[in-house]
Amino acid sequence: MVSLWMALSAAVVAAAVAALVLRPLRAGGQHRPFMIAMLALGLAGGALYLLVGTPDAAERTAVSNEPATLEDGVQALEQALAKDPQRADGWALLGRSQLALGKLAEATAAFDRAVQLAPDDPGILVEAAQARAQAAPGKQFDDQALQWLRHANALAPESERAGWLIGIALRQRGQDAEAAAAWEALLPRLEPGAARALREQIAIARGNAGLPPLADAPAPAAAGNHALTVQVRIAPGSTLDPALANATVFVIARAPGGPPMPIAVQKHPANQLPLRVTLGDGDSPMPTSTLSQVQEVEVIARLSRSGQANRQPDDVETTPVRVRLPHAGPVPLVFDRP
Repeated sequence: MVSLWMALSAAVVAAAVAALVLRPLRAGGQHRPFMIAMLALGLAGGALYLLVGTPDAAERTAVSNEPATLEDGVQALEQALAKDPQRADGWALLGRSQLALGKLAEATAAFDRAVQLAPDDPGILVEAAQARAQAAPGKQFDDQALQWLRHANALAPESERAGWLIGIALRQRGQDAEAAAAWEALLPRLEPGAARALREQIAIARGNAGLPPLADAPAPAAAGNHALTVQVRIAPGSTLDPALANATVFVIARAPGGPPMPIAVQKHPANQLPLRVTLGDGDSPMPTSTLSQVQEVEVIARLSRSGQANRQPDDVETTPVRVRLPHAGPVPLVFDRP
């Protein structure tokens, strides 16, 4: 039965990915691109969960009988669940697949069954709540969905997704003050760009609730005298290549001659150049290695076409500048060939 589940999951995902990729092309236009991307990721995650651990079993399974379409995969998955109905992961995978097909009622029923079998799985609780909202008139989170989100948040307080959706559910109820409070709890865990976007939503909710504006965010974790101000610009006489208009600028402080892992990093849209940023301990991806713990750093800026933090062959970097901490005044970084 285990090998059956692994083979079936792989087949469903293969068919789902093909269907999700090809459906917009057949429709001749955009077709819920965001939801499609999210569902594809969800399907892949479910399949990996079922596949990890015994790859030899998957290798022994013939692939000639894989479902040709997502609909075929769903039918096969339903048959497998009829024989092994206690698989919460199987019901969740069925729910994701039904969402991909636009069968909202069936997806909700599948996720309901998954929650019954795994009532303390934060991921399943959040997905089930989203499925209920997707199927509801006006895309409203009902009381059951909100209860699941609150339980997921209690089980995994670090879950940004659950906290964000709780805020949406509360705003739908006109509970703007409570929604703002839920979102404000997320702010310390978000990167600067995401935090700024969320603060805009918090401002709307607080305004609707008659609350005063949220206090301005402090400079990103300015750690005493070790906060480092960096000025990033394009060389005089140069212009930003139009191909880089949607690129990302990473401002990075790292150990001179050390590992590539940044001590502090921020990212910003390239179209915001020139930039003036302040790096602090809160910008460290590793709490055990922060600006306040070092005496010297190498500072660079990177233009990334892919938006990935890891250096790519077509990225453009400034000349590194080494500074001792604390450092007075901004560190100048210049792109000579953007």
